[in-house]
Amino acid sequence: MEDGRRVGARRLLVTTGLVNELPDVPGVRERWGRDVLHCPYCHGWEVRDQPIGVLASGPWAVHQALLFRQWTADLTLFLHTEPRPTDAEAEQLAARGIAVVEGEVSSLEVVEDRLTGIRLRSGEVVARRVLAVTTRLKARAGMLAGLGLEATDHPLGVGEHVDADGMGLTAVPGVWVAGNAADLMAQVVGAADAGVRAGAAINADLIAEDTRHAVTAHRDRASFTAGGRQS
Repeated sequence: MEDGRRVGARRLLVTTGLVNELPDVPGVRERWGRDVLHCPYCHGWEVRDQPIGVLASGPWAVHQALLFRQWTADLTLFLHTEPRPTDAEAEQLAARGIAVVEGEVSSLEVVEDRLTGIRLRSGEVVARRVLAVTTRLKARAGMLAGLGLEATDHPLGVGEHVDADGMGLTAVPGVWVAGNAADLMAQVVGAADAGVRAGAAINADLIAEDTRHAVTAHRDRASFTAGGRQS
């Protein structure tokens, strides 16, 4: 522990969650979780029918824009520092009525503690009430390095997670992981379910260990008793 204490345990379940690494745009961090959001499934209903912007900050920008389009007809994709969409992507965006704005975003405009617009490096301000961003999802796993366990790149390229099997068991015997540290896109219910499954697996593993020790002790007692009789 930070205060120098040591805590012993027979098994370890890691549920440290993740960190959202935000795009480096002034104002994004300050408005994060309010009118700067990332997930249409987590926040879409609350921001429905508002002017929404999507900040391109990775390969999933067009996909994210198409997802948020189901919540508003007034949607703008800000390319920021990302390349232009492919012809196929541009056609999809046009078909869904999603405006595309080129140019680097310099900051967010906020009036009376509410997002009012997106300012471009050119000085132009595009009125928006909500901004969706793509974050890099990184499991909080630094404390596991001493066990030889580190976060690895997620197969979908969305960040880093702790690899584990379906019950949460990692490559290190005795160490399980559950929730967003393992499943970067799990919501509350999914994370809770993973915790229940990992807990059950840990309980079963402890029972198996206790039983092995009991069998060994039982055999030792039987051997000792038999030896005493023979003598």
